[in-house]
Amino acid sequence: MNIFVGSLPFSLEEAELKGFFEEYGEVTSARIITDKFSGRSKGFGFIEMPNAEEAQKAIEELNGAEVDGRTIVVNESIEKPKDGTRRPGGGGGGGFNRGGGGGFNRGGDRGGFNRGGGDRGGFNRGGGDRGTGRRSSY
Repeated sequence: MNIFVGSLPFSLEEAELKGFFEEYGEVTSARIITDKFSGRSKGFGFIEMPNAEEAQKAIEELNGAEVDGRTIVVNESIEKPKDGTRRPGGGGGGGFNRGGGGGFNRGGDRGGFNRGGGDRGGFNRGGGDRGTGRRSSY
């Protein structure tokens, strides 16, 4: 089973992450995702455990645990489809530099830098009147 681990301390090493999960069973791989330019941790990673029961126990017990002062998020990782389709249940459409509801990273009732959604658009943001920066209702 592939497991997503988020909100990791940036100083955490892959061997340490692997150690947390080895308490629950065999771990075949542990990866912390890093920025390709700086090499710095992005604060999340993935664990692969071959035994689904052990993996589920690790998820249940480690989700919400504190690691170096941060509360980590642990859940089953659902692999993206390779054909480019998305899983159902997304949001109200929209996205980065596009119109519509929803948006890139965050929604809300007002837009903001690098955010979409809501009743107001803005520079390079989704939401509002098809992302034009105009209010959708005057």
